[in-house]
Amino acid sequence: MDKGDIEEAGSNGEEEFGSGTRLGGRQYRPVVAHDRAVVEMSSIDPGSPSSSTLKNIKVVVPGEVGSGAREGPRPQDGVNGHQKESKLELFGFDSLVNILGLKSMTGEQIAAPSSPRDGEDISITQGHPKPAALKMGTMMGVFVPCLQNILGIIYYIRFTWIVGMAGIGQGLVLVLLCGICTFLTTISLSAIATNGAMKGGGPYYLIGRALGPEVGISIGLCFFLGNAVAGALYVLGAVETFLKAFPAAGIFRETITKVNGTAVAESIGSPNSHDLQIYGIVVTILLCFIVFGGVKMINRVAPAFLVPVLLSIFCIFIGIFLAKTDDPDTGITGLRLKSFKDNWGSAYQMTNNAGIPDPTGGTYWSFNELVGLFFPAVTGIMAGSNRSASLKDTQKSIPIGTLAATLTTTVLYLISVLFFGAVATRNKLLTDRLLTATIAWPFPAIVHVGIILSTLGAALQSLTGAPRLLAAIANDDILPILNYFKVADTSEPHIATLFTAFICIGCVVIGNLDLITPTVTMFYLLCYSGVNLSCFLLDLLDAPSWRPRWKYHHWSLSFVGASLCIVIMFLISWSFTVVAIALASLIYKYVGLKGKAGDWGDGFKSAYFQLALRSLRSLGANQVHPKNWYPIPLVFCRPWGQLPENVPCHPKLADFANCMKKKGRGMSIFVSILDGDYYECAEEAKEACKQLATYIEYKRCEGVAEIVVAPNMTEGFRGIIQTMGLGNLKPNIVVMRYPEIWRRENLTEIPSTFVGIINDCITANKAVVIIKGLDEWPNEYQRQYGTIDLYWIVRDGGLMLLLSQLLLTKESFESCKIQLFCIAEEDSDAEALKADVKKFLYDLRMQAEVIVVTMKSWDIRSEGNSQEDSLEAFDAAQRRISDYLGEIKRQGSNPLLPNGKPMVVNEQQVEKFLYTMLKLNSTILNYSRMAAVVLVSLPPPPLNHPAYFYMEYMDLLVENVPRMLIVRGYHRDVVTLFT
Repeated sequence: MDKGDIEEAGSNGEEEFGSGTRLGGRQYRPVVAHDRAVVEMSSIDPGSPSSSTLKNIKVVVPGEVGSGAREGPRPQDGVNGHQKESKLELFGFDSLVNILGLKSMTGEQIAAPSSPRDGEDISITQGHPKPAALKMGTMMGVFVPCLQNILGIIYYIRFTWIVGMAGIGQGLVLVLLCGICTFLTTISLSAIATNGAMKGGGPYYLIGRALGPEVGISIGLCFFLGNAVAGALYVLGAVETFLKAFPAAGIFRETITKVNGTAVAESIGSPNSHDLQIYGIVVTILLCFIVFGGVKMINRVAPAFLVPVLLSIFCIFIGIFLAKTDDPDTGITGLRLKSFKDNWGSAYQMTNNAGIPDPTGGTYWSFNELVGLFFPAVTGIMAGSNRSASLKDTQKSIPIGTLAATLTTTVLYLISVLFFGAVATRNKLLTDRLLTATIAWPFPAIVHVGIILSTLGAALQSLTGAPRLLAAIANDDILPILNYFKVADTSEPHIATLFTAFICIGCVVIGNLDLITPTVTMFYLLCYSGVNLSCFLLDLLDAPSWRPRWKYHHWSLSFVGASLCIVIMFLISWSFTVVAIALASLIYKYVGLKGKAGDWGDGFKSAYFQLALRSLRSLGANQVHPKNWYPIPLVFCRPWGQLPENVPCHPKLADFANCMKKKGRGMSIFVSILDGDYYECAEEAKEACKQLATYIEYKRCEGVAEIVVAPNMTEGFRGIIQTMGLGNLKPNIVVMRYPEIWRRENLTEIPSTFVGIINDCITANKAVVIIKGLDEWPNEYQRQYGTIDLYWIVRDGGLMLLLSQLLLTKESFESCKIQLFCIAEEDSDAEALKADVKKFLYDLRMQAEVIVVTMKSWDIRSEGNSQEDSLEAFDAAQRRISDYLGEIKRQGSNPLLPNGKPMVVNEQQVEKFLYTMLKLNSTILNYSRMAAVVLVSLPPPPLNHPAYFYMEYMDLLVENVPRMLIVRGYHRDVVTLFT
């Protein structure tokens, strides 16, 4: 087989074909399955319109890289100079072996590819895959990093002090509270991490893909700050231990001679805050130089940092069991029941900044403050997820390794509370900040070395992981302000490292370990609550894509975990909690305003989908009560071909659609009909739909865009009117422009289409709003004055009244007043009708001036010049209709109506319709010539009248009226008198 051919195993042997094979109009290109580009369809039809949507594919052949990569397929010959058809060609796809990348040509197992982002160029390498990099297992990849990050400075230099302050009883409660919180978070983390492949970014990636980019970035940035501040915490811990072990190294030295106002036999040395600042800045700079050296050296040295930690812990427990009891003045009592009982209760008191008991100190400690101080000792459970790219089996290693590390450290802390409380007096626990070194066997230096190395290693991990987290957020290209921190996949995030070091040095300058730890705690708890909420949402929605391999999870556990995180935050400090949540909220708002749109398939989209389904089912299919009625306009965007091809929708139609919604509430459906065959115009319709959706979003219209391909407008409209919408969310009002150009464009097609649309709306029981003078319709900045005049002729369910009230809610019409003209017969009681209408409007909570107009049978020639415009239009319409009838008689043919029946023209009926339209038009011009907008009832197309005649009637009705809404209700009440 030549290079590049695809080998495929068939049932009767092996069949081969070359990359240049063209079968059924499709050209197949051979690809290597391990490349991520295999997720793209390898079959390309150069002539099909869909080919334009495929990504740019670069084919790189090993051995030819130096000569430059060649784009496009490389023609090759198959074995023996001919090519055989694959048995799967009839399906139009490549075989599953080649598409899914299950095996290479040599039968080697290949990792499944990850999906490229939209718009990326795809590079396909032909030939055998490169050897995979060495991957880590559960022990070295997850358990050891988590254990190293969890066992840190708090355990060595603060844990004995916490036991002395809280006592053994509350110390156990404290450890269990924090341990349960991290345990439940680990359960949630395990479920999310085993629901698919993970990329860089750790918890940010998990939260962002579950709760959306806004939540992911806001919590991710807070987690980044937590890691950066934690680096300062570890640096200060290492420096404090160093200064305690080597007092002579201190530049400024403090000596404490009194505890609680009582002189002590031996002075207590305490590092000065200036020493912590100076040494801390120097250590941070040195660590940054190591980070700039590259992550390879860090990964090689990292496991060695754990050995001193484990050795020091072993020496601490050996020292506890071997502690002498013959010298109680030192405070070390050995394992005694008396010490256990004395230290069981709490002893909260005032301390100075160094934590030494002092009645005049400025810090009072309680259980809540101890939670904030201790919680960083249980963090670090995300260390495994941060290394997901280096794991052999992510979905196996992360749950097992993280849970093992969490349970191991929790058990260690519980045992340590019992032993520390039984081995020393309370005064010793509170005054000896390095009691773990004091009781260690055989000498304290082992613990000193262990503390320094472990804290420096943890600080190094923080300064290594935090910049990569920031770079991962920047690389997602959601927040433009973070573009400075973008890096290539194989590059080091140097700028992000400098920024992290700047934050770390700023926290080191504070110099107080007890002030920094609550800040770290808040950021970590915020991240853990995000992980729990992500799992809670995904578990509760239970979407088809939610299939985690880790089965030991439930939404209730995640909910308890998230609640516990929030409770602990408020227990520590409500002010710190408010600041942390406010910071995350500000970032969330900023991402929403300035961030680029991104769809990661987050859980909120599933929640919206589920909510929409439930709401749709709850609405049912029954008639909506008038109190719950909302206008859902179906807007025809490009009526009668009066727009350029590059304009997806008439801008004034979008403005009018907004006028039909009170305070923007409601939904509009914007539709365009594309003439042609669907098979040929499918791609064009998709592109047009995207343009239309972009345009209505630009016009700030709440609605959806649809493009329908049909042989003609009539057929397209009938399909739309029957199928558009779901249940009670179907459009109930058809909005379109009046075809003013019909006379000069098309005397037959436009009238026929216009009449057909109106008849279809009446048949489908849809309301109709036809806009005459659309080009002059005001936008939101063009304020109108005058009146909104309604000519209420027939019962329409109150739609015309409701439309007028909705117009008043818009800025452009809010200065107008409503006038309601009631058209009465000659013999009706005008005063009684006026009183009834006023009472009706009062009950509807609507304000309008009522005017009753009686349509008398006057002689149209007796009105003089006042109705000259209407009379001229009337005479012109009569002449055109007479000419139309004369042409029919000359041809000797009898045209057919749309229903197939022959047209029988009754000239008296035609005269009657013209006369009625004349009287109505003259009345409108007499009363409403200066109105901001006129609303009038739409007369239905009369039976047995040609569409041409109906257009003449309508033209006579709207003659010389600059802006008019012609409305027809659907005989269902849209307003109600009752509450």
